[in-house]
Amino acid sequence: MAEIPKVIKQWQMVQPTVFNRETKEKTPGKLALAEIPVPELREDEVLVKIAGCGVCHTDLGYFFDGVPTVSKPPLALGHEIAGTVIAGDPAWIGKEVIIPAVMPCRKCILCKTGRGNRCLAQKMPGNSIGVFGGFADYIVVPSVDLCLVQDRKGYALEQLAVVADAATTPYQAAKRADLQPGDNVIILGATGGVGVYMAQTAKALGAKTVIGIARNPEKLKRALEYGCDAVISTVDKDNKTVVGEWRTYCKANGLANTGWKIFEVTGSKAGQELALDLLSFVGKLILVGFGMAKSEYMFSKLMAFDAEVIGTWGCLPEYYPIVLDMVLSKKILIDPFVDVRPMSTIAATFEEIHKAGSPAKRVVLTPDFK
Repeated sequence: MAEIPKVIKQWQMVQPTVFNRETKEKTPGKLALAEIPVPELREDEVLVKIAGCGVCHTDLGYFFDGVPTVSKPPLALGHEIAGTVIAGDPAWIGKEVIIPAVMPCRKCILCKTGRGNRCLAQKMPGNSIGVFGGFADYIVVPSVDLCLVQDRKGYALEQLAVVADAATTPYQAAKRADLQPGDNVIILGATGGVGVYMAQTAKALGAKTVIGIARNPEKLKRALEYGCDAVISTVDKDNKTVVGEWRTYCKANGLANTGWKIFEVTGSKAGQELALDLLSFVGKLILVGFGMAKSEYMFSKLMAFDAEVIGTWGCLPEYYPIVLDMVLSKKILIDPFVDVRPMSTIAATFEEIHKAGSPAKRVVLTPDFK
């Protein structure tokens, strides 16, 4: 059995970026090394030695954009975690696990009616379980929702950290959309850290046609190998032109331009507005990506179209074994989309991803504390 440490080492968000509306000045966010004592574990908790934690745009929203965390700083960010249980419930000790990004209370009306992924009392590492987050060497979490990794099939455990969010969020989105075999799908942001899994998930669940829309033509070419049947670049095009290209594709391939399920993964104003322009009769728009911008839309169109706009959040822990099996059976490929780096690069990595906007690979940071 692994030795139980006395302290947990973390990269803490000491303060987020602060924007002064009057002076228009920004005070940069601050990350700092910290140590906290390992607490006494409750009966329902375990101590997990972290193998890796993915960097999500949600983390960047907390750090750069002033999106508030439930637990106030200082705290360790990071909610996309894989690791090994070293203390707590004897049934879990020594087991390799994926920690769900959101863990429901299982008691409230939302949990009891199948909507526990949006439980208002949920626990989320790097947000709402006190100081604990994934950019650390250990974390204390409830044991009830852990996803067991029995056989990694050659993957490094840290690679499987992406299952905790990037690969499971699309599955939940597909469930919210009631995605069925034979459906036609559009994915805005198909080349980004979540979009690459959204495309593969849609195809694995039986979508007839998956069209990927994004800016980068080279990344879009690659998307044709990972779930997309066709792609459209938005570079130097207005929304009317992109919608026209989609309609032309439908006509050329004998597809109706009604009933499409549109997944908006970027969270950007441009992506959301294009998604709304693509939404047509009896279609569904599922908002997967988060952003701070506001968009304007004539909502009477939804009535006229008999269409739906749906939000989706996280993923039910019950779905994690399903998604993990899809990854391990190669129905969803993660190898080309994971970039493993030392956790000591966290500040530079945050800056790089923040500037890039939509990197092609999910960065997973591995603890390298001295």
